[in-house]
Order: sequence, then C-alpha cells, then structure tokens
Amino acid sequence: MRLQQLTAEHRDAILAFETLNRDYFAASVPDRGDDFFADYPARHAALLAMQAAGTDHFHVLVTEDGTIAGRVNLVCVEGGEAELGYRIGRDFAGRGLATDAVRQVCELAFAEYGLKRLRAATTVDNHGSRAVLLRNGFTVVGETTLDGQPALLFTRA
Repeated sequence: MRLQQLTAEHRDAILAFETLNRDYFAASVPDRGDDFFADYPARHAALLAMQAAGTDHFHVLVTEDGTIAGRVNLVCVEGGEAELGYRIGRDFAGRGLATDAVRQVCELAFAEYGLKRLRAATTVDNHGSRAVLLRNGFTVVGETTLDGQPALLFTRA
C-alpha cells in the first residue's frame, strides 16, 4: 500500500471506492448523499482546487494495482491547525491500514505541511475510529454530537 496525495488521476478510482463502500460507510458515518455521487467529477475538481490553495490536503491509500483502499484528509487548514478525517474500505478493514495511514498523514502534517495541531471527532460508538486516533497520539478533549449522535473530540499537537 502507498499513501499518495490526491491527483486528477485518482478521480474515477475514488468514485468507484466511494460507490462500492457507500453502505458500509453509512453504517458508521453520515452518508454523503446522492449529489456527491451524481456530480463527482465536479466535486473532485473542487477538492484539487482546495488542495492547490493550501486549505486542505487530501490523500489516498492505493494498492499495487491502483485500487483505492482508503482516504485520509486534512481539511479546514488554518492557523497551523487542521481537521483529520479518514475512511478505509470494507475489503481492507481490520488490517491496521487506518492506523498506519493516519500515522503517515500526521507525519506529513507536522513535517511537510507545517501544522502544529490536528483535530478529529468520532461518534462514541465508533470504537475502531477511536482506537486509530488513540494509537496515533490523539487525546480526548471534549464531547459533541455528529448528526445527532454523541461524539468525542480529539486533538494531537
């Protein structure tokens, strides 16, 4: 597996990844909605524009044959901070890939992107996501709700 920064060439593979895993992801995080899938080429172009502007850093976890196994993103970059988000496809879950990919993105965040603090949130019942964050040095700093579900806030400096 290789972690790569998002490029235009990833567009079709990401759409396939999101489509294939839509129901799987919707079981633990809010669904992206039909509009996300209907006009994904425009969405992908917008992501690349945000990345070029430096407001976001998008990454994909790619297998040797070019299949997208996961995504790890740093969004809302401002004042030396960013919000971390990630998802690993059903066929790749349970192998430690999320933990490793998040570790790699944290290293990039601090060494390459010049960030000083990362934020993340996950619902209380998403034990896998909580474990990934804790394994990567995040600490719980508060509580919130995500789509009406109880959630925890995390940071890592």
